[in-house]
Amino acid sequence: MSLDVNLAAAFAAGLLSFLSPCILPLVPPYLTWLAGASLAEMTAETPPPGTARRAVVRALAFVLGFSTVFVALGASASVIGQLLLDHVAILSRIAGVVIVVFGLHFVGAFRIPLLYREARFAAAAKPVGLLGAFVLGLAFAFGWTPCVGPVLASILMVAGAEDTAARGALLLGGYALGIGVPFLAAAAFVRPFLGFLARFRRHLGVIEKVVGVLLIVTGVLIFTRTMADVGGWLLELVPALGRIG
Repeated sequence: MSLDVNLAAAFAAGLLSFLSPCILPLVPPYLTWLAGASLAEMTAETPPPGTARRAVVRALAFVLGFSTVFVALGASASVIGQLLLDHVAILSRIAGVVIVVFGLHFVGAFRIPLLYREARFAAAAKPVGLLGAFVLGLAFAFGWTPCVGPVLASILMVAGAEDTAARGALLLGGYALGIGVPFLAAAAFVRPFLGFLARFRRHLGVIEKVVGVLLIVTGVLIFTRTMADVGGWLLELVPALGRIG
């Protein structure tokens, strides 16, 4: 599939990951820790001096932290993928089956308990600065919650088919942006974000099912090795995708 189409898909997958039950409800606690202030202080008519700036700057460091890991994973996946080219047919079928199983989990056909485990952190009484925010971002990438793993694994499998490490890294960079951009927007506009979160909570189950359906479709396409055909069709349907990046 075209890199442009893959990049757009990776960004969209990041957005869906951000809106999923895995991440969205946990954003406010992370923002309070990054800002070193309570939600009440952050949403007050007159927040403590420096709160807003601190939240945005440290949120940026946090995003850079998890993006670093995702980009490294993308580059590594591409290199490993090139080493496994001789076995691509059987590996594609295995990968397709695994992704479909993940998708069935999300749509509720059955449940995989491991995907409900979450990596949590103990927030310090005071923020630890930019370095602490960056390290927290690294920790998030490795285990904020394994339930984003199926989506990330799907993107990694696509990255593994890229020709170079740089292209694989770019693909995971797109996924990181899909999570990072709304996270930064939440940090910059805390009050509107909390209002959105209160209204959106009722739709989290729908988002989970949408992710599941998309994973099932992706798994079938990988299993049948028709991703490239779909990419060509999308480029014909939406030519603007060919101008991304």
